[in-house]
Amino acid sequence: MLAAAQAASTTPALWAQLLGTARRAMATSLLRVCPPGELLRPLAVPERLLLGPGPSNVPRRIRAAGAAQLLGHMHPEVLQVMDEIKAGIQYAFQTRNRLSLALSGSGHCAMEAALLNLLERGDTVLVAINGIWGQRAAEIARRLGANVCELLKPPGQYFTPQDIEQGLVQHKPLVLFITHGESSTGVLQPLEGLGELCHRHGCLLLVDAVASLGGAPIFMDQQEIDVLYSGSQKVLNVPPGTAPISFSERAREKLLRRKTKPPSYYLDMSCLANYWGCDGEPRRYHHTAPINSFFSLREGLALLAERGLESSWERHRANCSLLCQGLLGMGLELFVEEEKARLPTITTVRVPEGYSWKDITAFLMDKHGVEIAGGLGPTAGKVLRIGLMGCNSTRDNVARVLGALRDALQRCPRSRL
Repeated sequence: MLAAAQAASTTPALWAQLLGTARRAMATSLLRVCPPGELLRPLAVPERLLLGPGPSNVPRRIRAAGAAQLLGHMHPEVLQVMDEIKAGIQYAFQTRNRLSLALSGSGHCAMEAALLNLLERGDTVLVAINGIWGQRAAEIARRLGANVCELLKPPGQYFTPQDIEQGLVQHKPLVLFITHGESSTGVLQPLEGLGELCHRHGCLLLVDAVASLGGAPIFMDQQEIDVLYSGSQKVLNVPPGTAPISFSERAREKLLRRKTKPPSYYLDMSCLANYWGCDGEPRRYHHTAPINSFFSLREGLALLAERGLESSWERHRANCSLLCQGLLGMGLELFVEEEKARLPTITTVRVPEGYSWKDITAFLMDKHGVEIAGGLGPTAGKVLRIGLMGCNSTRDNVARVLGALRDALQRCPRSRL
């Protein structure tokens, strides 16, 4: 039936014939729910340039890896790929941590895994909030029964070491959560000195790098970061569904000293460490991993290694600067005023007065095949978010999105009130 559907992809009359055949077959069977007509048509996926905050477009090499023949999750070839992923994560994070692996889930899954493995009921966590990801982390920690203290900054601003130290002295937390690349606001958080500051106050530093990995410098070991995680769908140009994460020796020792087991078996880092070969013990089955997603992640990390981290950082910086110059040249206002605080992968620009952000994003999608996004969380309705990540971070794409925006501002309705 699938073959028939594919053969009829350009013949509407054959769709009706196929559906009619299926429904007549239903009349003589015990089934009372017909095969969905929409599932008898072939999948149609449009071509679009994804210049939002993620996911980003996937290069042909990574798509081919995801389409490879499936293997068993304990086959030696798959375990070898997992070892190569670990090495790629260590390179991307600039760490030698042996507890480095990829979770079978998105970057949001990594946020939950980091928090639920580090925190036990009653532990104090200090969450630095200047956008939606700090808000999310605080909500997750509350659900875990932690004592959540909040350190607040207005969206568009970053935290200084003085801000952090004041919070550490006041709340004496076990863990400090902070976002390196705040994709809802477009802020890049400086990390220099924060690890040393946390350790001096007996605190672990947990960093969210979902939006910044590969696009802005991170030196996990040198910056004394205890837990760092990211996602696959942004600079790595890999489909969503895998999430690199790494724990320092200091953080790993905290895991070993837990009084209670983590509330999630699926995300229990001690079990995952064994499956990923991080504990020196024979590997045991933990869950049926997304094998082909691992193949894709391996290739995404391989491309990053081939291009080189420093080259990737510079490319994202240069193209972000070019985009910002173009936006300012059009008379638009950047949401993050301080240049050094702008996230190189995702640029936020204030919605021009009189325009609806929905009209602008819909126009770019419909007329130019380009996706950009509106705000999220505290920036909802206030900004447009433009992503230049991985293979999408090019001068040509900067020119294309600027041209599309210029067209939108000329042709979208504008209120005069």
